Amino acid sequence: MNLSNLKPAEGSVKNAKKRIGRGQGSGKGGTSTKGHKGAQSRSGYSAKRGFEGGQMPLQRRVPKFGFKNINRQEYRGVNLDVIQKLADDNKVTTIDFAFLISKGLAHKNDKVKILGRGELKSKVEIKVHAFSATAKTAIEAQGGTAESIEKVSATSKS
Repeated sequence: MNLSNLKPAEGSVKNAKKRIGRGQGSGKGGTSTKGHKGAQSRSGYSAKRGFEGGQMPLQRRVPKFGFKNINRQEYRGVNLDVIQKLADDNKVTTIDFAFLISKGLAHKNDKVKILGRGELKSKVEIKVHAFSATAKTAIEAQGGTAESIEKVSATSKS
């Protein structure tokens, strides 16, 4: 016996849905469990989204704050310690966007930014979308290059 073949005892579970509104003899006739009068007893009733029976709804009780910057650029961060591990494990001196995608550190629609956490010990050429100031100085201090690329958008065709 295991979890995949467990089932309730024979006759302990009813599968039949209660047939309401099928006469007084059923015990669920008359108002069909909807009570007397009011919107909920009538056909076509559906409560408005967020309606709380006349109480001030949650979305109106909670104050609004902040704003969403429509020009914000989202970057996937990759730190220097990750770059060092990639360089050691794969014996590479050039790391570009396609390499990071192949290693699962970015997706094809991401923009990648190299961040300064960790220590870089090897000379590496890196070509991604952006660099933090500390990451750029750390890469150049080891004799490597930090080159920014512009992401080619899907709408522009050349």
